[in-house]
Amino acid sequence: MNYEIRQPDSQTWSVENQGVRFFLLTGTKSALLIDSGMTTENVREIAESITDLPLQLIITHADVDHIAGNDAFDTVLMHPAEYVNYFREGASHPAPTPVWDGDVIDLGNRPLRVITQPGHTPGSIALLDINQRVLFSADSIQDGEIFLFGPMRNLIAYRQSLDKVWACHAEYDKVFPSHASLPLEPDIIPDLMGCMDQILAGNASFRTGEKFGMPIKIYEMGTAVFLCD
Repeated sequence: MNYEIRQPDSQTWSVENQGVRFFLLTGTKSALLIDSGMTTENVREIAESITDLPLQLIITHADVDHIAGNDAFDTVLMHPAEYVNYFREGASHPAPTPVWDGDVIDLGNRPLRVITQPGHTPGSIALLDINQRVLFSADSIQDGEIFLFGPMRNLIAYRQSLDKVWACHAEYDKVFPSHASLPLEPDIIPDLMGCMDQILAGNASFRTGEKFGMPIKIYEMGTAVFLCD
């Protein structure tokens, strides 16, 4: 078994593998996978071993470490701004079904609100678990390495997305990211905002490095590590 299953609460499971995390959520009527991992095999079978409820898949964004298990599904929910990333270089994947900012996906007494948060990728989303008061934040809010280099990343959009998700912070008590520590407190968000303000103003120190053959600037800010062009 190349993964570990954890259960943060009675209706939520996280599947952890090689630094990547995806989630299974259940309600009274249906279940939802949030992302499908990077190298975990049999993602759908894992979910169906936990619940026999009707199952859907939503992806927070289409980076390769979030979509490895997509082909086990007929369709996948995502924001249309992410299609350019999803179908990059002619990749073949299940047909996408659009979700939009403010849409609510109700699993049965478990409504989840879609919150767009572009910057890490154009169509990145978070999901607000309204009743459980949890924000599933994907890659954009975490205390590990935040990728902001290469095609389709945008620092200004990312900074504005932090403003947006912080504006509703009274609606959640915990943040569940796709990488690094789980859970996080919501007050990490203003810390990330302050870090980005320093980077955008040119006031943050960095060292140079390389990732995936690309030269990058590495900002080790304490709260998180920002990898930028």
